[in-house]
Amino acid sequence: MKRRMKATIAYDGTNFSGYQVQPQQRTVQEEIEKVLTVMHKSDEIVHVTASGRTDARVHATGQVLHFDTTLSIPLDRYAHALNVQLPRDIRVLNVEEVAPDFHARFSVHGKRYRYIWSCESVQSPFRRFYATPTNGVKPDVSAMKEAAQYILGTHDFSAFCAANTGVKDKVRTVEAIEFEWHGEELHMTVEGNGFLYNMVRIIAGTLWEVGTGKRISTELEGIVASMDRSKAGKTASAQGLYLEKVYYPE
Repeated sequence: MKRRMKATIAYDGTNFSGYQVQPQQRTVQEEIEKVLTVMHKSDEIVHVTASGRTDARVHATGQVLHFDTTLSIPLDRYAHALNVQLPRDIRVLNVEEVAPDFHARFSVHGKRYRYIWSCESVQSPFRRFYATPTNGVKPDVSAMKEAAQYILGTHDFSAFCAANTGVKDKVRTVEAIEFEWHGEELHMTVEGNGFLYNMVRIIAGTLWEVGTGKRISTELEGIVASMDRSKAGKTASAQGLYLEKVYYPE
């Protein structure tokens, strides 16, 4: 009898071409499916479905996926059974059995992302893959907070979406944008009911331009209303982005 499993995973995106399977590329999905297929001794790939994809070099500390299994591995051993076979840049944090109609993508209630800027004059070599360097530039965070208020709420976020996306409905709700300093690193967290392709990185890039005086905070109102990608700022670098948490209904 098949059981549906929900797994929470973390991964270092540095050496991946993103989450989703791509021909001749190393991806998170492929690594997990390879291990599950071996575990199930299956002639067919055991597929996993995630809450959404992440791009090359983007990290995750709380990605969620589901898969169906016929194995009788105890729940408290399932994560270990996967981790001993997975590469070290992917870790399964938790596995739980869920209802058969649970869907890692379609059941999502919301997500939280984190973006990190490294504002040291000389960035530590140990942080080079995990935060975006600013070469010592420290932004006006109060201006970034003011600008962020225009992003909050329900809007058509076409201005904050990669131009090559095929998604037609670009209305999303951003519920919170927060900033905090962790030593010399500036962290931004963004929570919402869903995010378009590159949306968080474009928000980060645009707010950074406000923080460094290239834009004024009130411009954000017109940028959101324009629904024009060319009006917003540059897409921030991938290595500063983390998918931190995926929310589901209780």
